[in-house]
Amino acid sequence: MALSQNLNVLVVGGSDSSGGAGIARDIETISSIGLRTCVAVTAVTVQTHHAVGDIRHMQPGLVADQMRAAFQANAVAAIKIGMLATAQIIAAVAAVLRENARIPAILDPVLASSSGRPLLESGAIDVMKRDLMPLCRLVTPNLLELAVLTGSELAAGDDDALRQERRLLAEGPQALLIKGGHAEGPRSTDILLSRGREPIRFDMPRLAGSMRGTGCILASAIAAYLATGDSIEKAVLQAKLLVFEKISKNPGRNSRPCFASKDHCSPAGAS
Repeated sequence: MALSQNLNVLVVGGSDSSGGAGIARDIETISSIGLRTCVAVTAVTVQTHHAVGDIRHMQPGLVADQMRAAFQANAVAAIKIGMLATAQIIAAVAAVLRENARIPAILDPVLASSSGRPLLESGAIDVMKRDLMPLCRLVTPNLLELAVLTGSELAAGDDDALRQERRLLAEGPQALLIKGGHAEGPRSTDILLSRGREPIRFDMPRLAGSMRGTGCILASAIAAYLATGDSIEKAVLQAKLLVFEKISKNPGRNSRPCFASKDHCSPAGAS
């Protein structure tokens, strides 16, 4: 697909030296939709598909400067945010978002690795909820992240997930997409909830395989489709179809265990 010379998605997040998740996966996804990317690196990780060796955080001012340089150099039409690592980086990213409030931002809240290793420092969750989430057009937690963000047990079903989603929405986000990858059953259901609107469910068969980077693919695809002018509902639908197609064509690729984030190891068919 020919790349658009005019539309860019700014990707803010961590690197993954294996290429299975993080910025590498974001660039791959956005390019496949036909848009260009510019980047602001928040952390550098040393990892394979099976283990994390090291994580180094960027200075908050450097992250903000990268973002501002990207805006100066390119026509940024959407922003995708992944791993943020520290409260100070969150504050720096939020400051730049406030300077560019008309550009839609999608936040994929990366909280911890599948092995339990924290990827967001203690105390930063409250900063994320207070200072960053209200600035984002959409936040895309999986069920595990939703439980952490709401201080709840893992949702037992769609109704329980929706109650938690409404609780989190009341704290500031403009819209939430709760991903059903950690639920059980033959179907994978994501729930889109916006203020003053009925929830919209996106339902697909749950595939048998697994694949790293599905959370990255979904959030970056939503950002790319929003950049082209799609509504949030259409962007989410197209992004979920894209994830489903990629997993269908690559069953078991870069499969478990994975350490990029809990969502990136979600069962296939469930972003």
